[in-house]
Amino acid sequence: MDLQADAIDRVIKNAIQVMENSKYQMFEIMDSTRDELKTLNEELKSVLKETAETIEKVDQLELNYRRSRIRLTEVSRDFVRYSEHDIKQAYEKATQLQLDLMIYREKEMYLKARRDDLQKRAKNVEASVERAETIGSQMGVVLEYLSGELGQVTRIIENAKNRQMIGLKIILAQEEERKRIAREIHDGPAQMLANLVLRTEIVERMLIKQDFKMVQAEIVDLKGQVRSSLEEMRKVIFNLRPMALDDLGLIPTLRKYVQDFEVKTKIRSLFETRGKEHRLSSAMEAAIYRLVQEGLSNAAKHAYPTYVVVEITYQAQLVKIVVQDNGLGFKPELLAKKSKDHTHFGLIGMRERVELLEGRIEIESAENQGTKIVIHIPTNVDKGKE
Repeated sequence: MDLQADAIDRVIKNAIQVMENSKYQMFEIMDSTRDELKTLNEELKSVLKETAETIEKVDQLELNYRRSRIRLTEVSRDFVRYSEHDIKQAYEKATQLQLDLMIYREKEMYLKARRDDLQKRAKNVEASVERAETIGSQMGVVLEYLSGELGQVTRIIENAKNRQMIGLKIILAQEEERKRIAREIHDGPAQMLANLVLRTEIVERMLIKQDFKMVQAEIVDLKGQVRSSLEEMRKVIFNLRPMALDDLGLIPTLRKYVQDFEVKTKIRSLFETRGKEHRLSSAMEAAIYRLVQEGLSNAAKHAYPTYVVVEITYQAQLVKIVVQDNGLGFKPELLAKKSKDHTHFGLIGMRERVELLEGRIEIESAENQGTKIVIHIPTNVDKGKE
């Protein structure tokens, strides 16, 4: 066994060294790609500004050109009031405006094409950055997993192959959650705030022009966008951890979540409680909340039900959770196959969470007959294990 442990130790150390070298190379690629994206975004910002100015210039030239044509027609018809010099001057002005208009239209077409090209390149580079971040995150997860104690790795090998992936999945889930939160903030509040900055610049220009009616309309619109940004931020905060869970407790928070689930998905939902409700530890209530959340999410994504039921039963030293739907259902034996592939995180992820809580889970399902998930979680687990 000692020889086997030494061999495993050498393999792990070599793998860690290779991964460390590859990680630094990946970081260099990520930095250069981010710099390229920053340069593209700065150039795109400049092109967008120049495009807007050119479009405004084209509109003004078109207006001036139409006026010059009218003026040319007017002086050409009335030989009594206007001299040949006036006609020549009007003709030269119309010709010059026409030439300027053609030049600026060409410039507008070029800038629009340049803008579209920069947007496409920035999108591709952004996708490359995201892929590089994903690879870097996965490499970090593997390094963290490989850098663990050798005795723990050996014990995992000896005890149960099926539990080898639990620690890795937990770390990977944490990284995915961080990425999800970062993406939510980037796509939601961050984008809205950036848009607010641009809108305030527009308001500033309107104030300079003393166009107060437009300023008032823009401010009203800005107020609406600020409210939307605040709502998006509240959603991000709530998804991290519902504050009502600490303030009101598990049952009121779950009841509100089930009501919101019904409104969002249009699936008729029922929430019931049995037994004498009492507060559990903060970690236990959060775990039960996430289990119900995962159960309803799986039903909505995969089962397409028209009706779901969530039932919480308080017993002396046990909490029983039932999540039942009338959806498509599935063959339970397929879960074992997906577990070996390590590719499915739905019900299998719930099963692993329940095992970490020292509980048990029962899944009853059949094709076109819905699914019933019954979870028993002991509430007398040592607090040190939370």
